[in-house]
Formats: sequence, structure tokens, C-alpha cells
Amino acid sequence: MHYPIAIEVSDEHHAYSVAVPDLPGCFSTGDTFDEAIDNAREAIEGHLESLADHGDPIPSASAIEQHLANPDYVGWVWAAVEIDMTPYLGKSHKVNVTLPDLLIKRIDRAVARHGKFKSRSGFLARAALHELERYAG
Repeated sequence: MHYPIAIEVSDEHHAYSVAVPDLPGCFSTGDTFDEAIDNAREAIEGHLESLADHGDPIPSASAIEQHLANPDYVGWVWAAVEIDMTPYLGKSHKVNVTLPDLLIKRIDRAVARHGKFKSRSGFLARAALHELERYAG
């Protein structure tokens, strides 16, 4: 999921400020633009972890376009931070799935090529979450 972030550009006396409009109360800063984005990712992950720990719902990310006209962020720069949502979805449950052999081989090749997937099940969970986000809005 990509959470939009608003970044207030710094000057010689202030750090970059970051707000995450879809996560009220989630803010961060950074001395450089890159650091601001890295710190925003950490802030988002910490915020989501806290919500999950308390059993609170995890807000979906909105499209950046929904925030562009917000007067609170006039003059700010927009970016998006990709967050792997699987750690915040709750306890894992084992399910049995039957898939065609060629599909399993393609999944295994994708897992081997891309370090962001730790396993076949992680790949499938991420693909399922992507599809849910696409259809659920």
C-alpha cells in the first residue's frame, strides 16, 4: 500500500516536516529530503504497529489526488511511501490452496528473483492484499 505523505520543504533554520494525512497524528521530520522520507516510513510503520497492537482498524491509503486541494498543505511537496501491510493484518492462519503447477513455478521464480518476498506464502499474501485493495477501493 502506498501512503501519501506531504513534505514541507525546509529552510536553513528548519528541518523538513512530514505529515501523513491518512493517519491522523502521524508526523515526522528529517534534515534532508531523503531522510524525511525514510523517517516517514518509520513513523508510518510505528503508527500502524500501535494501531494493530490496540486492535484498532488500519486506515486505507487514499490516492494523492484526494489530498492535493487540501488547504493545510498548500506549497508542500507530495510523495508516497510503500508499506508492506501484512505485519499489521493480525495473526496468521494456515490455509490450503490448490494451484496449477506452472503457476507455482512462476511464483517460485518471482520469489527467488525479488528479495522483498521471503516465501511463496508471503508472495501470495501480498498479491491477495493488492487485489483486495484494488477492488475494495
